[in-house]
Amino acid sequence: MHGSGTAPKATQHKLEAAGAKAIALVGDVGSPEVCARLVEETVEHFGAIDILVNNAGIIRRAPAAEYSEEDWLAVIDVNLSSVFRLTQHAGRHMLKQGSGKVINIASLLTFQGGILVPAYAAAKGGVGQLTKAFANEWASKGVNVNAIAPGYMDTDNTEALRKNPERARQILERIPAGRWGHPEDLAGAAVFLASSASDYIHGHILVVDGGWLNR
Repeated sequence: MHGSGTAPKATQHKLEAAGAKAIALVGDVGSPEVCARLVEETVEHFGAIDILVNNAGIIRRAPAAEYSEEDWLAVIDVNLSSVFRLTQHAGRHMLKQGSGKVINIASLLTFQGGILVPAYAAAKGGVGQLTKAFANEWASKGVNVNAIAPGYMDTDNTEALRKNPERARQILERIPAGRWGHPEDLAGAAVFLASSASDYIHGHILVVDGGWLNR
């Protein structure tokens, strides 16, 4: 993940309380070395890796003409390059065992350009193409690679939009479900793509957006 170790530790404790085995690993996935380490330490601890969810992400907002090189590189490294690296490293183990599920987190901006977020749009567009590219190679080898594209979710990444009355109103008016999404709304899609129920699904981008794209 990208950031501090508080959330991973809390998640580990919840999983252990539910009777599951868990390990918390922390690192900036914008680093190639960290991506490799996270996978190898996971495999070393559990003996295998069966499911990978690429959900690390950051956002930087600025007009395209003023977008800084620093922000561009940071967003691309965390939101796109980490997806390639983690999928590649985890996939090597999955290919050897002949099974595995990779779930990437795409976005509505996998399909649309967005406003004031050129790097985010480029990265999420790339996530969609990476999902298809990996799926084309690995579908016949027992490894499923798919993605979930969340709509406008009530998270830190959308705080600036929700605090802008005009943009918040425009967004909400276009969502047929009549509300912003919550992280919990993605749980069913993630469980489905991680289960045997999705064994014949490859390279698919499952949109969970309250109906946004319908409009």
